[in-house]
Amino acid sequence: MTNIIDWASNRARMVLAFIVLSLLAGGLAYSGLPKEGEPDIEIPALFISVVFPGISAADSEAMLIKPMETELADLDSLKKMSATAAENYAGLALEFEFGWNKTKVMADVRDAMSNAEEQFPEGVEKYSINEINFSEFPIIIVNLTGQVPERTMSRIARDLQEKLERNDAVLQAGIAGSRDEMLEVLIDPLRLEAYNVTAGELISVVQNNNQLIAAGDVKTAQGSFSIKIPSSFKEVADVYALPVKTNGDRVVTLGELADISLTFQDRDGTSRFNGETTVALQVVKRKGYNLLDIAETVKQIIDTAKKDWPEQMRATVQVGTSNDQSVEVKSMVRQLESSVLTAVALVMIVVLCSLGTRAALLVGFAIPTSFLLCFALMAVVGVTISNMVMFGLILAVGMLVDGAIVVVEYADKQIARGVGPMHAYVQAAKRMFWPVASSTATTLCAFLPMLFWPGVPGEFMSMLPITLIFVLSASLVVALIYLPVLGGVSGRFSRRLTDMAGTLRAKLPWLLRAALVPIALYAMFLAVMQIVNPGYLFGGTPPLPGPASLLPGAVLFVIAAFCASVTLNAAKIKRRAKRIDARYKRTFFGSFIHLIAGNPIMPIVSIVGVGVVVMSVFNYFGENNNGVEFFVDSEAEQAIVYVKARGNLSLQQKDNLVRQAEAIILAHTGIKDAFAFAGNGGLNSNTGGAQRPKDSIGQIQLETIPWEDRSKRPDLDGDLVLATLQDKLDQIPGIQTEILVLAAGPSSGKPLHLRLKGSNWDDLLSATEIARQKFETTQALTQIEDSRPLPGIDWRIDVDVMKAGRYGADVATVGAMVQLVTRGILLDKMRVDSSDEEIEIRVRFPEKDRLLSTLDTVKLRTKDGLVPLANFVTRTPVPKLAEINRADQKRFIDVKADVLPEQTKARVNDSGQSTQQVITPSERIEELTKWLQTGPLPAGIEWEWTGDQEEQSESQAFLQSAFMGALGLMFIILLAQFNSFYNSVLVLLAVVLSTTGVLIGMIVMDQAFSIIMTGTGIVALAGIVVNNNIVLIDTYQEYCQYMPRIEAIVRTAEARIRPVLLTTITTMAGLAPMMFGLSMDFIQGGYSIDSPTALWWKQLATAVVFGLGIATILTLVFTPSMLALRIWTTTYILWMLRLLSRLSLGRSSQAARDWALQRSANRKRAPEIIWSVEPQDLSAIEGRSKPVPPRIPTAPVVK
Repeated sequence: MTNIIDWASNRARMVLAFIVLSLLAGGLAYSGLPKEGEPDIEIPALFISVVFPGISAADSEAMLIKPMETELADLDSLKKMSATAAENYAGLALEFEFGWNKTKVMADVRDAMSNAEEQFPEGVEKYSINEINFSEFPIIIVNLTGQVPERTMSRIARDLQEKLERNDAVLQAGIAGSRDEMLEVLIDPLRLEAYNVTAGELISVVQNNNQLIAAGDVKTAQGSFSIKIPSSFKEVADVYALPVKTNGDRVVTLGELADISLTFQDRDGTSRFNGETTVALQVVKRKGYNLLDIAETVKQIIDTAKKDWPEQMRATVQVGTSNDQSVEVKSMVRQLESSVLTAVALVMIVVLCSLGTRAALLVGFAIPTSFLLCFALMAVVGVTISNMVMFGLILAVGMLVDGAIVVVEYADKQIARGVGPMHAYVQAAKRMFWPVASSTATTLCAFLPMLFWPGVPGEFMSMLPITLIFVLSASLVVALIYLPVLGGVSGRFSRRLTDMAGTLRAKLPWLLRAALVPIALYAMFLAVMQIVNPGYLFGGTPPLPGPASLLPGAVLFVIAAFCASVTLNAAKIKRRAKRIDARYKRTFFGSFIHLIAGNPIMPIVSIVGVGVVVMSVFNYFGENNNGVEFFVDSEAEQAIVYVKARGNLSLQQKDNLVRQAEAIILAHTGIKDAFAFAGNGGLNSNTGGAQRPKDSIGQIQLETIPWEDRSKRPDLDGDLVLATLQDKLDQIPGIQTEILVLAAGPSSGKPLHLRLKGSNWDDLLSATEIARQKFETTQALTQIEDSRPLPGIDWRIDVDVMKAGRYGADVATVGAMVQLVTRGILLDKMRVDSSDEEIEIRVRFPEKDRLLSTLDTVKLRTKDGLVPLANFVTRTPVPKLAEINRADQKRFIDVKADVLPEQTKARVNDSGQSTQQVITPSERIEELTKWLQTGPLPAGIEWEWTGDQEEQSESQAFLQSAFMGALGLMFIILLAQFNSFYNSVLVLLAVVLSTTGVLIGMIVMDQAFSIIMTGTGIVALAGIVVNNNIVLIDTYQEYCQYMPRIEAIVRTAEARIRPVLLTTITTMAGLAPMMFGLSMDFIQGGYSIDSPTALWWKQLATAVVFGLGIATILTLVFTPSMLALRIWTTTYILWMLRLLSRLSLGRSSQAARDWALQRSANRKRAPEIIWSVEPQDLSAIEGRSKPVPPRIPTAPVVK
């Protein structure tokens, strides 16, 4: 494998060309890759909707849900099935395993639904199948406000919708706050009575005269001709002219009996934006398109459309955008780019201080080159730039330079010994090939199992291991192929730079040379800023279009780097050369390691000491931790305020209550925009799986002031703003409010989600009441809710079939009469000029007659004359059952709750002392589970924790399996390299030490253990911390071949302390800003702390920084101790065996003779070699301009 390094070094020009092509390809890929906020996740789920007007929830369950459940239960890869039976509707949600074959599953679902349809009753509308994709939420909201008629506003919205959806990047632009049009036919009961027409006759005539009838075909000698009778309604005039009855020679039309008008469907909700009535367009992007570009395109389309409006319309209608995700994505990308630059700068500083300018530039070259190679691979695979990708780059900054540091550090030592640059770098790459390859492979093994993380959290986090695999693979190519060639070429070039520095040193005084250094470094800074912001040096406007705009910054950086190298070398203060002492001297660290390894007692003491530290940390963390959480809590930027109230409220009453809450929200200075919806309606938002409360009468979706505008205002912190609003909203009488922060990651709503399942409805209601009361009496629980149907009254119309039969009536006739009083009878659909889609034609009574009492006056024509419906129809109030939920073919009711933050409870530890324990969702679930296990619920009721707890348990189990799998893969790699079980296990013991560092980090930083972020950090550490041990043991095995093993341990520690510390410090330095929540703004200047983006990564960065730091310190003591323990143990065992052999076999035995021979050899004095070369005058050598060739020594004298 190392032959590839020789092959590359012999073709240096070709490799340099590859380097240039890699940089260009990566730069073009990064500029062209789509950028978005969160990863674009496709959920393997389908939702089936079936509409049946007039059906009850119980009948929907029996006639619609159960047949569908029976047919769909045997689908392949089906993970979970849940259903909802409601009035007029039935819905079925199917969740499949990730990795499903969507095409095959869709076909199977359609086949199963075809079988289920055969069991449906008459009147069911055609089912619909919808895919569930939580990433397809609006990226920007276009809001329309103004004092114009509703029809005008609706037409403007539909015109904008059509223009937006013409763009290929826009998937859809749904309209919210607008009503569909309808042709309304209002029947006047008095006119019907005057013309002696009953409602039943009118319905029968209208339906019989508006049918599309396929009458078949006629076959003649001239051919076959199809015949059809079209429907009557093509325009509004056809509805007016529809004949209903003949009165002598006169024909009575529908227009004479009814008022026909083009209107809107009944309003079931109101919508406002910042207090004004609004119509909103929710723009959703297509997968794979750049979110930033789409947002700009939407704004351009709106501006272009406004120019075509009449002047009066432009003055009346206000068009604006809100909830613009591109603002957050721009901020996120800018902050993460700044974090990457900060990490690169810190790594460069560390390497510069340790290895010098040339080594720092070579290591610094490895960082952007690895990144750009990674972007090129992403472009090939089709991965988009998201927050997970950007953080993967930050996490990789410190890791990807490990190989480069080891190679450059070894090459520098060879150059210092007089080896040529090219030969030195090739030799370093070949010597460190397997250690670097093994350390990279073990790191990749840690992240490889994370690719198989199941569920939504796994899909969300999958971009992190993918990014790290790409970056680390690229860094391996850079460290072992690119760097040797570039180092060799640069070594030759550095000689010319050294000559130039010598010229400056000879002609300029030191003060002037020192003054040139900051100028050159400032030029490098300007070059970096020009690369980051192509218009930085040109007044904000890039001089060249597209990717070519990066060229001036790149050229300036190369020139400035050369100048910096020359000036730094020229200004370097050279100390007077000291006399060379060729004797070996131990360093301080070497003496410390010799103290540990040089005797048989200290290794045991050191190992016991490390073990005590580890156990103490685990015990202390167990008693003083901040609990466990599923995902990190970030600062709120968007939220939904649910307004809850119970009772039979009208839309106007609901709107009045919502207005009170809306006024409080808009009055707060920390709120930027707010959409208010009363009744039904609302924006499509990523609630992370949380459902709208059952008793919600409206919602207000708010957006706080952007972080950039309030970073200097701690009083406008998002969480503080919501807490203030909650306090004020609680003062509104008659309602309750609940604030839901919109999800910023894989969340599933409230953390406590108890699901009760059973077949007996009464027992299920009783169990829910018991569980609800327990939740309300449990400490720290808040926002408690359950999914029991809301109490209410339904009116049941009972038809006496015997009496109705006497009058020639039936249930269908009565049902049609009732529909006239309620929502009306759907006659047909037709197209009108004002709508692009077909609109409904409905016949019903006027609004003043749409009352239950009207049924008493409606009459039916019989052979005995007109008979009121009241003769055979009775009305009875019954309890309302609006909805039935089912899961796994059983009914269920959910009880949910949130946990108040910063709540504690008293706890007695093992020593009997009382301590305060932080109350967390996991702790509350554990306590409630103990209560549930006592059997307080009725018999036949099953219970389970779902929601966040279900995802948390699944993710926790996977991370544990991934951790063990990663250790197994790493063990195989280490065994292949070292060919030693002992050394392989010793390397993996560093993982335990890193876990100790993680716990210390959480204690110091006062953080909770996040299943997602901290767990990912521990798995990542498993691949990072072993790298130091690999380098140590690989060097130890080499030294053992030609020196005593104890001495090899000491020399290994001395030789590898610098690269081990450098790789550790660079990784820690790269992540330290993220650990403290620090974001530097290199473009506009300044910095920010704990921005919403930075809060995401604090726990993961803390785990890696503390885990790696503590593990490195302990490893430098623990690993030599374990190696020495093995040596001393085997030595004493051999001594004991020889002693036993001598004692048992006597002095004449082979063991006794060997023992005596060894003692005799130890007493013999070793020969001393004295060279007769006289030491040269050091001062004379220093004064010469050219090196003096060494003198050939004379023959030694042996004493």
